[in-house]
Amino acid sequence: MDGSRFLKDGSWHDPRFEAQERIMALQFGSMEKRLERIEALIEGLERRLWMTVYGVVAVILTQALQGILDYAPKGG
Repeated sequence: MDGSRFLKDGSWHDPRFEAQERIMALQFGSMEKRLERIEALIEGLERRLWMTVYGVVAVILTQALQGILDYAPKGG
């Protein structure tokens, strides 16, 4: 056999092949939308995580400053 029969008789234009291409395009489009939603959720989670970290650091610094002020000599 010389070469592929699909190249010789043009049956690669088969409607089933085109339908399969359309299905794959729809699947990839759907997957892309889901990935975009997941990325947005991760960004929101990351933002909340950093706000929590900043809040904890602020509390620690406030307590450290309060401790320093408690031990500072009182003028009077």
